[in-house]
Amino acid sequence: MKIHAQALLFDNDGTLVSSLDSVDRCWTRWAAEYGITAEEFARVELHGRPAVEIAADLLPAEIVPGALARIEDLEVEDVPNGGVHLLPGTRAFLDSLPAERWAVVTSATRRLAEARLDAVGILPKTLVAADDITRGKPDPEPYLLAARTLGVDPAHCVVFEDAPAGLTSGRAAGMTTVALTTTHRAHELDADLVVENLSALSALVTEQGVEISLRG
Repeated sequence: MKIHAQALLFDNDGTLVSSLDSVDRCWTRWAAEYGITAEEFARVELHGRPAVEIAADLLPAEIVPGALARIEDLEVEDVPNGGVHLLPGTRAFLDSLPAERWAVVTSATRRLAEARLDAVGILPKTLVAADDITRGKPDPEPYLLAARTLGVDPAHCVVFEDAPAGLTSGRAAGMTTVALTTTHRAHELDADLVVENLSALSALVTEQGVEISLRG
């Protein structure tokens, strides 16, 4: 199978890097500080959604701004503590792409996303973060903004995601979707192509764009 694209749009956490241990540590501490029970916390979908939506699901509106600042501080402070590492295939795959052909599209704030990416030496030319949008994944806004920033028709973009919310966002934007089974099982992921991680793929840059193929 080969996928042809003009631009490649990557989710960050669970797609390029893993910060699951950090997320678990920080959000568990955060929940305890705000008196949220384990049962209440377990009912909320955490992965792939902006922190503002998670906090709004759990807390009164008047304390959400302070709670958001607190979880951002906790997660940024945790980055140097081994809070993030590259997933298999990330470095080689990104290194094969021209900087103007790809973007990172994350539900994290810009401050947190840049801290995590910097920790593993990834420097995207284009980054769309939670600060840049009004509606997060699964809404298509984040991926549509990335396509517009790169100057590419959404129909010629490929989205790489590990979470159902992100895949829904990419599909709603009219883009081809590739799912990675780094945080969810294959049957939970509705995508045009499902692979284990980026090491399963290769990218060939041509005059027409980028040709993505499964490695033999």
